[in-house]
Amino acid sequence: MKTLILVRHAKSDWPEDTADFDRPLADKGLHDAQKMANFLKSKNIRIGKLVTSPALRARTTAEIFGEVFGLNAETNQKLYNPTEAHFESAIFDLEEQVESAALFSHNIGISNFANSMSEDIIIFPTCGVAVFQIGCEAWSDFENAEKKLLAFYEPKKI
Repeated sequence: MKTLILVRHAKSDWPEDTADFDRPLADKGLHDAQKMANFLKSKNIRIGKLVTSPALRARTTAEIFGEVFGLNAETNQKLYNPTEAHFESAIFDLEEQVESAALFSHNIGISNFANSMSEDIIIFPTCGVAVFQIGCEAWSDFENAEKKLLAFYEPKKI
């Protein structure tokens, strides 16, 4: 079994003359990312790898999680403005020895991808987290594997 954790970036700011890609986290986003990372750790959710969109707001969210979990985040361009196929491709890029991976990305793509794996309707708020159990031993078998939503967390509800 593998565990896939989907994380929408935390609340961002949009300073004047800032491109979408370069938007930083707002103070609330910095707080929520720290709060969510600590909450997941307190729930004994294990993360073996962090993979993030290269956009600043997603990267910063992943770096905060990395500080809590003692991991470095790897960037993957496929997670910026992603489609479901981009998520699957990023998953196929994971090393087989990784048992649990967290992908940091953006809405609407992350909600659409989560909903493609679950009968529950998931609408990600900023810094929302969905934890899925994937019924496979190798990430290369992800596409046909059984997928089960184990938990969904929102910063306002933890």
